[in-house]
Amino acid sequence: MTMMTAAQYEESLRKLNLIVYMFGERLTNVVDDPIIRPSMQAVAKTYELAHMPEHEDLMTATSHLTGKRINRFTHIHQSVGDLVKKSKMGRLLGRETGCCFQRCVGMDALNALSIVTYNIDQVCGSPYNQRFLDYLAYVQENDLTCDGAMTDPKGDRSLPPHKQVDPDLYLHIVEEREDGIVVKGAKAHQTGAVNSHEVIVMPTMALREADKDYAVSFALPSDAEGIYYIMGRQSCDTRKLEDGEIDRGNLLFGGHEALVVFDNVFVPWERVFMCRENEFAGQLVEVFAGYHRQSYACKVGVGDVLIGASQVAAEFNRADHASHIKDKLVEMNHLNETLYCGCIACASEGHREPSGTFSVNTLLANIHKHNVTRFPYEIARLAQDIAGGLMVTLPSEKDFNSPEVGKWLDKYYRAHPEVPTEHRARILRLIENLTLGTAAVGYLTESMHGAGSPQAQRIMISRKVNMAAKKRAAKKLCGIKE
Repeated sequence: MTMMTAAQYEESLRKLNLIVYMFGERLTNVVDDPIIRPSMQAVAKTYELAHMPEHEDLMTATSHLTGKRINRFTHIHQSVGDLVKKSKMGRLLGRETGCCFQRCVGMDALNALSIVTYNIDQVCGSPYNQRFLDYLAYVQENDLTCDGAMTDPKGDRSLPPHKQVDPDLYLHIVEEREDGIVVKGAKAHQTGAVNSHEVIVMPTMALREADKDYAVSFALPSDAEGIYYIMGRQSCDTRKLEDGEIDRGNLLFGGHEALVVFDNVFVPWERVFMCRENEFAGQLVEVFAGYHRQSYACKVGVGDVLIGASQVAAEFNRADHASHIKDKLVEMNHLNETLYCGCIACASEGHREPSGTFSVNTLLANIHKHNVTRFPYEIARLAQDIAGGLMVTLPSEKDFNSPEVGKWLDKYYRAHPEVPTEHRARILRLIENLTLGTAAVGYLTESMHGAGSPQAQRIMISRKVNMAAKKRAAKKLCGIKE
């Protein structure tokens, strides 16, 4: 197959037998559920664009395993150019969907494992890298969406995994058998989990010898026996259940997160990529984090949408010529393009690892992601400022359609004589969705906590900055001899 179409992707999800719970009940039809479907459609966009000639260069690549044309989301970076295209692809898809399109975590997990399995084998003589390459070939040939699962519930943050009152608060090995291992635990905040064909598990932190049972990485089909999904809630999520479309804001796309529970799940050896090599757990986390912090190029694309919506709202309000509105839009663009500089920089300064995979500049990737924890919030604040209070006091679409009061809403909420009131309502609902509603999870909260919260980046920045070189430069210029 090599590259699926959007329609083939949707059909492939219908063949899965996922156990998914939402609002206390098991879902019988995950694909068509009105709350989940917008997130599926966002993933489908990654398949659709790969077949469009104008996006082929960004959305596809040549497999280093088979020489076939593949979706870039299943590709292992072979050059700095690949890393740059990854950033540009993220911005493109963020702009196309206005939300999280969910395949980045799996792509970053594949690339991280291509490096770390090789490194483990060089030290331990293990078979992990070949196992991984066999698995990668399977993913590429079938154009699968993978859920990268790293974040454990963690329980008491002051205690390491082996000292937790409940050992399952970090996913761990509970049994080793001749044919594989059995694991138990959970992975939290799993973006796009029920839209994925595969789940790739990684440890969540550096681990010591006492925690070696938690040093495990593997991949399984997303509907493997013993895996359960519990859907998380998002602000305004039940608007998707209502008739009409205006109040949704983003009509077609959205995201989702889930708690993924592994209840004594069997993993065959051919799907195991780390088993108790605790000394490599921190390395896998760091390599993955570098890739995934680069992936926040997607927020630049969503920022493009929010800036465009703010410009439209200003025009609909007939305030677009006001100097303070122009200045706010300039500031929004300044912040958004600064984020773009970061993701392009960490890609452009990438390097080749011993495995042959190209990795980003870790320092610059962390600088980029640290900016992402701040700038989208300011962009959103300015968007809300420009939009005005009506964004959060606007009556429902049903009121606009009411024969009794609809005429008054149309009358009193019209601002521009040539712009229908409905158009004004639509753009305001989109800004609400991006800054307060379901899309705000993927734009704001995910900007803060996705790929590690701000302190995680600050720790990496302190490790990676060459402070000794900076001190030498200062001393040299003022005549202080070492």
